[in-house]
Amino acid sequence: MFDRDCKGGVNFTEFTGVWKFITDWQNIFRTYDRDNSGFIDKGELKQALSNFGYRLTDQFYDILIRKFDRQKRGQVAFDDFIQCCTVLQRLTDVFRRYDTDQDGWIQVSYEQYLSMVFNVV
Repeated sequence: MFDRDCKGGVNFTEFTGVWKFITDWQNIFRTYDRDNSGFIDKGELKQALSNFGYRLTDQFYDILIRKFDRQKRGQVAFDDFIQCCTVLQRLTDVFRRYDTDQDGWIQVSYEQYLSMVFNVV
């Protein structure tokens, strides 16, 4: 992601981009970790993603917690929060490419769907 010259590592300039990326995410994480537990629970995740513009059901937040809670605590750690947000954004970007009339609905074939998902994961 930050290896701009594709040499298999990051130079100092690229590392400053990594550092800024992590620092920005830490600030976001701390903003929504209201109880300073070091984890984001379902309510905090809902608040964060709502502020990012997502309108999701409580059932979908349960799915996100189950998917990104590697420690099985019912909440997500910092790195899991970053992964959750970036995967959600990438999937949303792919969906929007197919949602040409922006009504929240798309019609795709099975192979198009697989292509969409495999381009993200």
